[in-house]
Amino acid sequence: MYQSLGQLKETKVFKDPVHRYIYVSDQLIWQLIGTREFQRLRRIKQLGTSFLTFHGAEHTRFHHSLGVYEITRQLIDVFNGRADWDDQYRELTLAAALLHDVGHGPFSHAFENVFGVNHETWTERIILGDTEIKKVLDQVGDGFAEEVASIINKTHPNQLLVTMISSQLDVDRMDYLLRDAHFAGVSYGKFDLERMLRVLRPAPNQMVVKQSGMHSIEDYIMRRYQMYWQVYLHPVTRSSDYLLKAILERAQELYLSGYPFAIAPIHLMPLFDQKMELRDFLGLDETIVYFYFQQWANEQDPILSDLSGRFVDRKLFKYVDYPAEKRELVHEKLCELFEAIGLNPTYYLLEDKLSRLPYDLYGDNGEISKQPIMLQMKDGQMKEISQVSPLVQAIATSRQTDEKLFFPQEILHDLREHANEKMQIDQLLIGSVTS
Repeated sequence: MYQSLGQLKETKVFKDPVHRYIYVSDQLIWQLIGTREFQRLRRIKQLGTSFLTFHGAEHTRFHHSLGVYEITRQLIDVFNGRADWDDQYRELTLAAALLHDVGHGPFSHAFENVFGVNHETWTERIILGDTEIKKVLDQVGDGFAEEVASIINKTHPNQLLVTMISSQLDVDRMDYLLRDAHFAGVSYGKFDLERMLRVLRPAPNQMVVKQSGMHSIEDYIMRRYQMYWQVYLHPVTRSSDYLLKAILERAQELYLSGYPFAIAPIHLMPLFDQKMELRDFLGLDETIVYFYFQQWANEQDPILSDLSGRFVDRKLFKYVDYPAEKRELVHEKLCELFEAIGLNPTYYLLEDKLSRLPYDLYGDNGEISKQPIMLQMKDGQMKEISQVSPLVQAIATSRQTDEKLFFPQEILHDLREHANEKMQIDQLLIGSVTS
């Protein structure tokens, strides 16, 4: 049995630019916020390298996690008193909402893509490991931390709690769309949150939408689509992500070869050795990584020095469209030409292919998703939203693809001794080059 830690004598209030105010009245939530693992999120940016594209996007995982908690608190208020909601799950759900991103590393998803680090795995390890968070959760009762983790890893037997935190229509997406749009200075991700919460209903093992709320969900899906292509997948952000990846891969290559760094990268060694322990991971944040990037800008290795300096000073790679049919014709020759002019194509010729659905109705095997958005019809029937909405039906399978090639254009323009190679490269990359 669990024992609630009770209520605070006085509600704590965070002033928030998105939700205006975030209210904390539970002793459990207040103590979790004060843990060193949660406070670490102040040093992890929400949007990774996007601040190099949208200069206002400096907000952190700390901001976002508080926002997800607040939306969950409001949603529980909407659910409270309804047949399919059991208020015994209140503190459990609030804790899972607050802690859902506690396992993010520096620069968030960009960092994950380099070393195959999964933030959900680290979130679980933090919740269940030798941490201040675990000690707070254990005060509620044995097994409570495990139950919080099971909501985040989607194994909890009550799937309603899971879909509230992670689904096509969850509190996580609700906050990050609004928050990221605000700090990026764009309007794409802004939707009527109050209205959306009012039309959501608890149901057995899922969260559903009142039929009358269909148009709110249509708007949400379109906003999500616009945010992904205009902000999250912006080509300049993809350029900075790939530059970050190239820096870390080069540093790892040098480290494993025994290269004598001017300052040993002791904080990154466990990552390079693939022997990362929980203590090592919690010691990593963006201030640490930036320190090494600044140091590496002065390293003797010309590749590491150049790449690191580019990131610190925002001298990003340019890009051109690079569809598969073009790649097949020119990529091998481009690699040869880059090597001829002294540029290692592994680090200076970077490819990226993106493919995204605005509403992921179908999985990779073509079967319907486990977490579709369901409408609760007036007669009580449940229907997947694309069966009712012509708009969602139109976009449910409209996969958009974007393929880019990133490279240091200014180096090519400055070439003096390789005029012939430069001319050939220009011919192969013909088309508009964008920054």
